[in-house]
Amino acid sequence: MKTLEIKLAYRIILVLVAILAILSIIRGLIIEVEIKELYNQVSELRRHIMVVRMAVPSLRNLAEKCGIYIGVAVERSLLDISDYAYTVKQEFNILTTENALKFGLVHPELDVYSFDDADHIVSFAESNGMKVRGHTLVWHQQLPTWITQGRYTREELMNILREHIMTVVGRYRGRIYAWDVVNEAINDDGTLRDTIWLRTIGPEYIELAFRWAHEADPQALLFYNDYGAEGLNTKSNAVYNLVKSLIEKGVPIHGVGLQMHISLENPPNPQEVAANIRRLNELGLEVHITEMDVRIRMPARWDDLIRQAEIYREIIKVCLSAKNCKAFVMWGFTDRYSWIPSHFSGYGAALIFDESYRPKPAYYYIAAAFIEHLTKDNKD
Repeated sequence: MKTLEIKLAYRIILVLVAILAILSIIRGLIIEVEIKELYNQVSELRRHIMVVRMAVPSLRNLAEKCGIYIGVAVERSLLDISDYAYTVKQEFNILTTENALKFGLVHPELDVYSFDDADHIVSFAESNGMKVRGHTLVWHQQLPTWITQGRYTREELMNILREHIMTVVGRYRGRIYAWDVVNEAINDDGTLRDTIWLRTIGPEYIELAFRWAHEADPQALLFYNDYGAEGLNTKSNAVYNLVKSLIEKGVPIHGVGLQMHISLENPPNPQEVAANIRRLNELGLEVHITEMDVRIRMPARWDDLIRQAEIYREIIKVCLSAKNCKAFVMWGFTDRYSWIPSHFSGYGAALIFDESYRPKPAYYYIAAAFIEHLTKDNKD
């Protein structure tokens, strides 16, 4: 009896295993069908996205119709990458020399200048009908050791700075549209930053730099450029007072650059940015958004990308609504080559194209802002 029970139990187990195997096969077939259907849906979605992308004019085209420049900071070496170079010339009409014209790179030794990288960027821009923003003539960072470790008198350092500005600006006379003459000279508390230029020459180094740059190229637009001064705060008040005092002294200054390096958690208030731009307009100054990126704590979620897109759209709309906001420049365009991950631990995805050069929501939100502006103008 026990043997029969064992055999029966064994047969039942075999039947159950067979049933489970059949169910597993059926479930696998269902899953396979579902996966295939999902794949087809994704493929169709991608096709629609490509159709939409082809239908939407480039940011460059839209910006030109709106009467402003849209651009990016570029490194010379990246322009040798075909996908990178193609996207730059298709989407943008103004370039910033990201590092090529900073003091330490362009003037590494007292009697040595290195213009190869900057020459290449300027030539690339010219051959593709783009303007160039020169960045930057006077800054406290990326200085060569012969400057930082030198023991110069006030007169000696003034002569060095004048010769540097006259040489660099003079080389690109008539070819560089605008210069960030002085960069980040003000602390967050509104005081002048403690730099070798301030300590040795005194606060007048700012005025002198603008005068020398104008002497070297009277046609170039000259900007003061800084971060954290986009809205209304202690620092932006100090920037306003600085440029106002320069104007009152007859110093040739034409604009203020608002860098706009911001995070998803703490973006500037658009109404305050608009108010800041308006008061600079009252001084007769242009405003350029010069280095925008919107960093996200990684990994980036879809909601994060949408909120990022909204921030980009808010700022471009502020710029479009202001008479004196003439350029919207980002610190790069693809997350493949961004300074954010190496400088802000845990952050990334700050730009409008992903690492594979695919437009992110921010790209389309910027395009939509341009189209909305053009539509509104046509109705008016």
